[in-house]
Amino acid sequence: MQIADNCVASFHYTLTNTAGEVLDSSEGHEPLVYMHGGGNIIPGLEKAMLGKQAGDAFEVTIAPAEAYGERDAKLIERVPRRNLKGIPNPSVGMRLQANGPNGPQVVTITHVAGDVVTVDANHALAGETLHFKVNVTEVRAATEEEIAHGHVHGAGGHHH
Repeated sequence: MQIADNCVASFHYTLTNTAGEVLDSSEGHEPLVYMHGGGNIIPGLEKAMLGKQAGDAFEVTIAPAEAYGERDAKLIERVPRRNLKGIPNPSVGMRLQANGPNGPQVVTITHVAGDVVTVDANHALAGETLHFKVNVTEVRAATEEEIAHGHVHGAGGHHH
């Protein structure tokens, strides 16, 4: 069976950046399971999965536009340290939940200078070209319930 809309595919992957550093991998874990056509994985990877079948192994390079988007300077903000209530020692790399215009969002502290802290709400992989090594392990038809809900239900698909 080939991967197409309303198929559920399982795959192992290793994600590296342009420098070849491993950013994420399913090695030693369960494979990632997703429903094709539901927008549940990044667009570039979903496109690359189309037509593949169990046993297929491939590599794909995905530009930022098809992954997590370009970095957006409007999402980077400088805030007074006193605004970060409950964080006595803000440090670079800390991830915080902030209340953004569309509800809670995660921001990363990118710079601390005296009383000014710079926070960045871009996705950690925004602006990155991503390299995936993929190994497709299983392809099956989605259940009617999964199709109705637009995503996979549990490993066996039989959760109520």
